[in-house]
Amino acid sequence: MSTAEGVPVPGPTRPETGRVRAFLRLVMIEHSVFALPFAYIAALVAMFHDDSTVHWRQLLLVTVAMVTLRTFAMAANRIIDREIDARNPRTAGRELVTGAVTVRTAWTGALVSVVIFLTSCALLNPLCLALSPLAVIPMVVYPYGKRFTDFPHAILGLAQAIGPTGAWIAVTGAWSWDAVALGLAIGIWIGGFDLIYACQDVATDRAQGVRSFPARFGIAASLYTARGCHAVTVALLALFGSLTGAGLLYWLGLLIVVGAFVYEHSVVRPTDLSRLNRAFFTVNGIIGIVLFVFALLDLVVRGLTG
Repeated sequence: MSTAEGVPVPGPTRPETGRVRAFLRLVMIEHSVFALPFAYIAALVAMFHDDSTVHWRQLLLVTVAMVTLRTFAMAANRIIDREIDARNPRTAGRELVTGAVTVRTAWTGALVSVVIFLTSCALLNPLCLALSPLAVIPMVVYPYGKRFTDFPHAILGLAQAIGPTGAWIAVTGAWSWDAVALGLAIGIWIGGFDLIYACQDVATDRAQGVRSFPARFGIAASLYTARGCHAVTVALLALFGSLTGAGLLYWLGLLIVVGAFVYEHSVVRPTDLSRLNRAFFTVNGIIGIVLFVFALLDLVVRGLTG
């Protein structure tokens, strides 16, 4: 930075920094908290069963792969949906609609993210690399889903289920049905709360011809279906704990998760969506963090070391 007559002159990096920040807002990077804890659970449980030791290089690569794949998915979603977003008052302020981020910048960020994701998979093991293109496909299909099906939330769930399964493969280099149970739990959980989130756009979606479960079947049916999804989530988390021999602390964490689900569904009603954001952002963020913390403590108590 230089000055002229005592007035600071912005340096050449300021515009670039602004674009990066705008891109991070576009992809809502902080929302990685929803899925990342479950990838850590899968990876750490796999490490515990292998040699009871945390392998930090693998954990770092899992983190990079998860964050960059999600970043790619969000950028692709925003690019593909930018015209739909422009017609929805709730989303009309998004960065691609307002011009805060250009389509070129968004594509650049998306492509850089997917290259880093594929590189991370290559550094983990051959099976991760071989399966990595399959992880990218649902991330692109999901935003198109609202154009051809009333169940785009199921596509989102499938995309999210990849995380824990992939994290287990990252550690072991082998397929695991135990990890699939955890992956399905997360996919159904996220698909369920996406049903809740989509309820706020029912009127706009119907007017614009955007397809979703709430737009087709109504808010009440969507909230009841979300409850069913979260009941199945709890059952699958219990199955994962049973299959992997989880200890008392894991089960205590799962009990807290059940309480969070009960609270989440108590604050959102068909006739009152005023607390929807609390249910969507706060409660669901807490669910992932709580289960991860208790699962980690359980593993440490049972002998996991760094």
